[in-house]
Amino acid sequence: MGRLDGKVAIVTGGARGMGAETVRLFAQEGASVVIADMLIAEGSALAAEIGGAALFHPTNIAREEDWAALVEATTARFGQPDILVNNAAMQRFASILDCDVADFRSVLDVNLIGTFIGLKLVGALMVRRGRGSIVNISSVDGMRGANGYAAYSTSKWGVRGLTKVAAMEFGPRGVRVNSVHPGGVFTVMGNPTGETVETIDGSFGMVPLQRTGRPGEVVAASLFLASDEASYVCGAELAVDGGWTAGIYNPMLSGSPDDHDYGLREGAHPLNAHFDAALAAKAAVPA
Repeated sequence: MGRLDGKVAIVTGGARGMGAETVRLFAQEGASVVIADMLIAEGSALAAEIGGAALFHPTNIAREEDWAALVEATTARFGQPDILVNNAAMQRFASILDCDVADFRSVLDVNLIGTFIGLKLVGALMVRRGRGSIVNISSVDGMRGANGYAAYSTSKWGVRGLTKVAAMEFGPRGVRVNSVHPGGVFTVMGNPTGETVETIDGSFGMVPLQRTGRPGEVVAASLFLASDEASYVCGAELAVDGGWTAGIYNPMLSGSPDDHDYGLREGAHPLNAHFDAALAAKAAVPA
């Protein structure tokens, strides 16, 4: 028995990276999966790899007419969708002052407007049927700010907000909507220069788990939220980020990755001696 037996799922950006891993895992768990992407060669190859349980449909998610055609093709082949994973995204690295307005709009068109159209068209079908699960892939950059991510961070904050609104509107009608917030993940988007995984892992010293994530680790979260195991989960945001959003390390204090005496030190931290001295001096001053 698969966790998605008999379900019909649409995965946007499903031709490669996390999207492709989502498609594979969902198919393994018994779902019929529609791959929505603009990468025709990769999407067609993935559908052929999976076989009859998969369909590739060329889709520009920023276009409402493409979404309408996607829904029609899905319904004709497998029936109405039970699951939607809004995974497709694009990135442009630029600060606010450096970001071109056209680039800013293009990122929002895909990441935010595309998600909105999917919620609107696929969500309408689910609401009418009284059941369904929608998983929106946001980002840790939709939970905090990051310099150089003017458009991307804005779009992912928008996805986070849309998820909350959709959960409130769709939830009473039997449709669950949740968001997943990946940290750095070893994909084409997360590694555009083609570095080794060891090199990328080495740049994640600010993350408690001290490495980048792997696509399968994020996809596992999407599977849970899409499945009936998450039947009472709605409006949640699940960070799959190695602890990135837990906080910021203070390298001067104990417990940081560079604190090699952690758990071995006897007595108080050496810095406390300064506070103790100040307290002693204050106590010695006559009232």
